Amino acid sequence: MPSATTTTSRRAGQAPPRQGRTPAPGLFLTLIAVCSAVTAANIYLAAPLLSLMARDFGSSPSAVAWIASVAQLGYAVGLLFFAPLGDSANRRRLVAGLTLVTTVALGASAAAPGATALAVAIFVASATTVIPQLLVPLVAERAPADRRARHVAAVIAGLFTGIVGARVLGGLAGQAFGWRWVFAGAALLTLVLGLASAFVLPSRRREGPLFAGLVALPSVLRGSPELGRACLRQAGMFGAWSALWTSLTLLLTGPAYGLSTATAGLFGLFGLTASAVAPLAGGLVDRFGAALVVRSAYLLAAVSVPLFWLGGQALAALFAAAIAIHAALVASHVANQTLALTATSTPATANTAYVVAGFAGGAAASALGGAAFSHFGWGGVCAVAGVWLVLGWGASWSRR
Repeated sequence: MPSATTTTSRRAGQAPPRQGRTPAPGLFLTLIAVCSAVTAANIYLAAPLLSLMARDFGSSPSAVAWIASVAQLGYAVGLLFFAPLGDSANRRRLVAGLTLVTTVALGASAAAPGATALAVAIFVASATTVIPQLLVPLVAERAPADRRARHVAAVIAGLFTGIVGARVLGGLAGQAFGWRWVFAGAALLTLVLGLASAFVLPSRRREGPLFAGLVALPSVLRGSPELGRACLRQAGMFGAWSALWTSLTLLLTGPAYGLSTATAGLFGLFGLTASAVAPLAGGLVDRFGAALVVRSAYLLAAVSVPLFWLGGQALAALFAAAIAIHAALVASHVANQTLALTATSTPATANTAYVVAGFAGGAAASALGGAAFSHFGWGGVCAVAGVWLVLGWGASWSRR
C-alpha cells in the first residue's frame, strides 16, 4: 500500500520523494517534535529577558516591550514567504538553508549594541525559524488518517514545550549569565537540531514555479471557507494569548509583585499544561471533530481573561489563568491546524495561510498589549485579550 506521502505527491503531479535516510516513524516524529521545540523557542526568547535588555540599554522595560512584537511579526513574514515552499521546494535543502541563516541571526542578536540592532536581528531570526511549519504538513501527510490529529498534536506539543522553555530556561539563564548568552546558546541548539532534521527529511525534486504556493494563497483562502474560519479563530485565540503572555513579565517584575527575571520566568512552568493537553486534544479531534474542540477552547479562554484580571492583585488567580489560557490555546491550535492541513489539496500553502493569520493576530495583539500596559496597566492588557477573542470568534462566525 502506498504511503500518505507518496499518494499526496502523485496527486500533486510531483516526483515521489526519496526515503533512503528517513528513520523509523517513531524516531522521525520525535526528532521533528524536538526540532520544533528548539526553533519555536527562538521566537519567544526576548519576552522573559525584557527587563535585562532594558537595564543593559539604559531604558525602561516598557520601552523595549515592542521587541517581543517584532519577533512575532518577523515569524509571520517568514511564514508568508518560506512556508508555501513546502509544496514545491526540496524540503531538505530548504530546512538546512533556513537553519544556517537563523543561526547567524541569533548570533547577531547576542552581539547587538542597541535595541534597534537587536530588533533587526530578532526579526531576521524569527523570519527564518519557520522550520516547524515546513515539517507539520509532512507529518500530516505521513500519518494514518484516523491518527492524523494525534501526530500533528505531537509536533504541537513539542512546539509549545519550546515556548515554555524559552520563558523558563531563558529567564533563568538570562539571570545567571546575561541575556546575550541566551541568544548564543539558542544559535548553537538551532544549528544542531535544524541540520539533524534536514538530514532525515525525504528529498524531492522541485516541480513548477518556486513561489507558486505564495501566488496561490488568495485563491486557496477563497476556495475553502473552513480554512478561512480556522485562520480567523486561531488569530483571535493566539492574539489573546500573546497580549497576556508578552506583558506578563512586565507585571511580575513591576511594582505589583517585584519578582526577579528568573523567578518570573519560572511562571512559565504553568505553560507545560499545553504539552499535556495536545495529545488529549488530538484524540478528541480524531474522535469528535474539530468544531467541538474549538468551541470548548474558546469557552475556556473566555473564562481565563477575568482570572488574569484578578491576577493583577492575586497570584493564585494568575496560576489558574495561566493553566486555562495554555490549555485553550493548544486545544484550539490542534483542532484548527488539523482542519487547515486537510481542507485543501495544497497542505503547505493552506498551513501558511493558517499560521500567518495566527501570528499576525498575535503580533498585533502583543503590540497593543504592551501599549495598553504602559497607559492603562494590567487591566488594559486583559481588555485587549478579551476584545481579540470576541473579534476572532465573531469574524469567523460571520463567514458562515
